Amino acid sequence: MTKPSTAPAAPDGQQLKRTTRSKLKRLPKRGHYDFDTVAAILDAGFLCHVGYVVDGAPLVTPTAYWREGNRVYWHGSHASRMLTTAATGVPVCLTVAHVDGLVMARSAFHFSINYRSVMLMGTANVVTDPEYKKAAMKEFVNRMAAGRWDDLRPVTKNELKATTVLWMEIDEGSAKVRAGPPIDDEADYALPIWAGVVPVRMVADRPVDDPRLGGGEKAPAVLDDLSHLGLAGK
Repeated sequence: MTKPSTAPAAPDGQQLKRTTRSKLKRLPKRGHYDFDTVAAILDAGFLCHVGYVVDGAPLVTPTAYWREGNRVYWHGSHASRMLTTAATGVPVCLTVAHVDGLVMARSAFHFSINYRSVMLMGTANVVTDPEYKKAAMKEFVNRMAAGRWDDLRPVTKNELKATTVLWMEIDEGSAKVRAGPPIDDEADYALPIWAGVVPVRMVADRPVDDPRLGGGEKAPAVLDDLSHLGLAGK
């Protein structure tokens, strides 16, 4: 199996498949199917929700994710019901969403949210090769904080065994984006009612020391800027 660092890159101008389940029906003008838009939304976050079916019942699990080339990865405990189920090759749906603002219109009907979202459909592939799995875990850790992997104690064989890593091709799905001011009924623009957008952002505060630090250890300087995870500084 290829390592995450050599995951296939998406060809320039690639478009995701538009199928009956991935093509937007509600407000299709907000839809995007180009890989670059989808990748940018994925790269702006780190928490996704994975939907799948277990014993005929739908389940959705939040988990951390990361992207390499045209693949999206997620991981967790080998005992996780989500991971053990997805690893059997069942269809999964992975979603990511970012809230950018509260859209305050002049009527309740036109209240909305500015957002960027992605929905991907496909089949999960389990990473079985230990070296591939270790490389994937390194990518995940270093995405959270650049260079962090090299500061940590080496991962053990038991820890690798206890961790499941899955990946799915970014092949079928869509992005949906809403941006800008309220869109009110034309007659309502003359009403003496304030309207506009309240910007929303996620903020990374200053690191809080573990109370069991030995003394003298300082938080890595890379934690001062986590904007690559969609987190604004304090």
